[in-house]
Amino acid sequence: MFKNVLVSDDLLSINQGVLTILETLNINKVQEVQYCDDAYLKIKKSILDNQPIDLLITDLSYKKDHRDQKLNSGEDLIMALYNEYPKLNVIVYSIEDRLQKVRTLVNKYNAKAYVCKGRKGLVELSKAIETVYAGEKYLSPQIQSALSSKSNIEITDFDIELLQQLSCGLSQDDISKFLKTNNISPFSLSSVEKKINKLKIQFEANNTIHLVSIAKDLGLI
Repeated sequence: MFKNVLVSDDLLSINQGVLTILETLNINKVQEVQYCDDAYLKIKKSILDNQPIDLLITDLSYKKDHRDQKLNSGEDLIMALYNEYPKLNVIVYSIEDRLQKVRTLVNKYNAKAYVCKGRKGLVELSKAIETVYAGEKYLSPQIQSALSSKSNIEITDFDIELLQQLSCGLSQDDISKFLKTNNISPFSLSSVEKKINKLKIQFEANNTIHLVSIAKDLGLI
């Protein structure tokens, strides 16, 4: 079983539940942090000290407070660690259940497990730890379709943003103005129209309402 585990979550109540699970698995060397920057530094130091942390369990969402951070989310943390320590065992423990997010973190950044917080979250987390230790990947039941061939669609963050704004009822002109206001490029109306048409073709959608429906069914938004 894992010897040296780091738990990163800004809610102490969540950390306590995770610590209990680790204790039942006879994992006694556990550290906990509430900031992604601290998690990154602890992992870096553990490797320099030749006492490497062999499992990171991290949330994705962290509330901002008075302390400035370079890494503002669990996703930022995972990406930064992947660039330096691609073989590090990482388990995501989050309320976020969008399939696109799961696919990105598992396929692109080598997260070994993705567990959804909820009523059975801690039970699933225990299974995930044992599964990852055995050299396999684990996904919570409700997001297992994230890695299926049917939902394995190449889509960018910009595409997701367009779909999200369409789902909020914004017109293409309104979306163009929203993108410009938020410094998201390309923001011209013609670019928005072309991208939405391309998405309709990609998803075989009859119209924008159908496109949004398909995107929601696939867990993209």
